[in-house]
Amino acid sequence: MTTALILIDVQQGFDDADHFGKRNNPDAEANIAALVRAWQGPIVLVRHDSTEPDSPLAPSSPGNLFKPEVASVRPDLLVTKSVHSAFHGEVDLHGWLTRHGIESFVLAGIQTNGCVETTARVGGNLGYRVRVALDATFTFDMGELTADQLAAATATNLVGLGFAEVTTTEEVLATIG
Repeated sequence: MTTALILIDVQQGFDDADHFGKRNNPDAEANIAALVRAWQGPIVLVRHDSTEPDSPLAPSSPGNLFKPEVASVRPDLLVTKSVHSAFHGEVDLHGWLTRHGIESFVLAGIQTNGCVETTARVGGNLGYRVRVALDATFTFDMGELTADQLAAATATNLVGLGFAEVTTTEEVLATIG
């Protein structure tokens, strides 16, 4: 079975702590880079093009650019979107995966409890085998919850409701090759 690596919104704008707040998992980028270096299957890059003009992720902002860990990746597919799910972007991700016989994918990227979780949920509903390398994601404190609490809630939701498996970069790397 062919498995794709889908990298969600690994963009420079998420480094804007004044806009997004305090983040968790400082090792996320290193884990994303490790996945990219080792991956032997199709890679899909997803970019969030915010419709809010003042957003660090607006297409006119330098923050819209990919982080160095993925900037040199030559993806098999680039999906641009302005919503949370990569399945609702400017390219028909589901159609592309289906045409290429891809029945499973690994997710990594930003924001754990936002675009990563939403893409995992939609993918699970569409019948894909979805694995989320949780340590290759990060999120931000929100309201009364810390980023770590939100990441734990995402893992619980995805596994407990049957949308996805939650794994680590090391476990994914052990299955490659």
